[in-house]
Amino acid sequence: MDAHSRGRADEIDPADQWVLNPQTGNYELRPNHSGRESSASSRAPEGPGRESTSPRREVPAQRSRPAGSGRSRKQSGAARGGRKQPASRRRKALLWTGGVMAFVVVAGSAGAYALYQKFNGNLDTVDVGDAGSGSVAGDGPLDILVIGTDKRTGEGNEGYGDKGSTGHADTNILFHVSKDRTNATAVSIPRDLITDIPDCTTKQPDGSEKVIPGTDNVRFNVSLGQQGRDPGCTMRTVKEITGLSVDHFMMVDFNAVKTLSTAVGGVKICLDKAVDDADSHLDLPAGESTVQGEDALAFVRTRHSFGNKSDLDRIKVQQQFIGSMIRQMKSDDTLTDPGKLFKLADAATKALTVDSGIGSIKKLTSLAQELGRIDTKNITFVTMPVKDNPAEPTPVTVVPEPEKSAQLFAMMRSDTSLTEVKKKEQAARSKQEAVLEGSRAEAADVRVDVLNGGDLSGAAGATADWLRSGQGVVQAENKANAPAKISRTTLAYTPDQADQARALADIMGLPATALKQGKPGAGVTQAMVLTLGADFKGVGIPVTGPAKAPDDIQRADADKAVCAK
Repeated sequence: MDAHSRGRADEIDPADQWVLNPQTGNYELRPNHSGRESSASSRAPEGPGRESTSPRREVPAQRSRPAGSGRSRKQSGAARGGRKQPASRRRKALLWTGGVMAFVVVAGSAGAYALYQKFNGNLDTVDVGDAGSGSVAGDGPLDILVIGTDKRTGEGNEGYGDKGSTGHADTNILFHVSKDRTNATAVSIPRDLITDIPDCTTKQPDGSEKVIPGTDNVRFNVSLGQQGRDPGCTMRTVKEITGLSVDHFMMVDFNAVKTLSTAVGGVKICLDKAVDDADSHLDLPAGESTVQGEDALAFVRTRHSFGNKSDLDRIKVQQQFIGSMIRQMKSDDTLTDPGKLFKLADAATKALTVDSGIGSIKKLTSLAQELGRIDTKNITFVTMPVKDNPAEPTPVTVVPEPEKSAQLFAMMRSDTSLTEVKKKEQAARSKQEAVLEGSRAEAADVRVDVLNGGDLSGAAGATADWLRSGQGVVQAENKANAPAKISRTTLAYTPDQADQARALADIMGLPATALKQGKPGAGVTQAMVLTLGADFKGVGIPVTGPAKAPDDIQRADADKAVCAK
């Protein structure tokens, strides 16, 4: 398909290519469109009973076809030529953000891209209060929790999930996007993980707040829905488990995987063997297939067709599906097809429930621009290391595998990549060696002021006491709370305090990235400043993240297609 038949996607605003057909009530591609119509006669006339099709006004979204009705066809009304116009920054962003939000595809899959204010009305939002950061972009890492619920909404979904349920956290993926936006680690948290759910404050319909009491030793999936818990409760539970503060959430239900897989024209999957599962109704041959609608949902829902038929093996299949959908959404076949982009945007925004911090197309576009810099080859899916629950005679739930899960989350807190980005790894090693290479001061000569910028109450005082009484750092002083909270611990020092900084880094277990050298100052008589961040978990617990991934951890790369076994 040449550029003309694709509508000159690099020059034309796809929102301008759709007009309301008053006979069908649907939005359709203009039979002969250019980037902007210069004649009013080419639009449906405005007036009583008629609706303006101007892209400057908010209009209803296109009516969707029934889910699972077959592969989405490319529209026949292709563009034929059109006067060349300069592409605005917003239009350029429109093209490549079409696939960016495929990062939030989940067993639910979710994807979103911005077709401006037109799709704002599709989004559902939840105010999670201080459970999220509220910021769309920043200088640090970004953590987004994607929740796939088992809520039974949408046509044909009566046979799935918990009847009458408000929706539990059935599928959960925490996307950790690196500070430099070169890579992302997507961690699946099993729904059957036994954990503690903290107290959480929820917003009620009348605007009041209600605190839902925490619960210990329960399945992770009841962090949502049970006792009126909202996604903010799930975000807080993830923070308790990982030590990572979740910035935002995106939530979808069963219908999302059906509508999005159809809108994108089908998702390629591969099976190691033929599958005929009576429970999920998945019936596919061995080898490669393209699934959409009900078949796509059956593929990500089945738990009796692969591996040892557990939820952990279903997670692997879901990760494979997500990786394939990311590739499809970021492919030229999708990004250069205005009709497919419109359907994808409409389905995606209808599927999403998000926190108010990203509850508009403008904010989602800004988020997409942050994520758009990541190459697919640098997106790694991994499952939280777990083991069978020893408290159950016949285990059906799991508990954290302590060493490996702690190592994985320490990596993420220190923003260490799971991807094989050789240049970055070499640069990190060089920096580590350069910063930490050199002499160490005696503990008694180390002068440091300790501030608390994390979440543990009294952390600065406890750390200063520990340094003085147990580590010989007799000049450690408690300076109480920092001016603002920070995600990662830092140690600020001057060039002539480098030997003191290395000594304290050894004692505290600080990575080289925590050491921040400033301008020359008053010298050794001036105290360094240690600010404890959210990654500080307690006195005597090293803050540093390991240099490599835990051994034998389950992982998959988004750019590689594999066959489900």
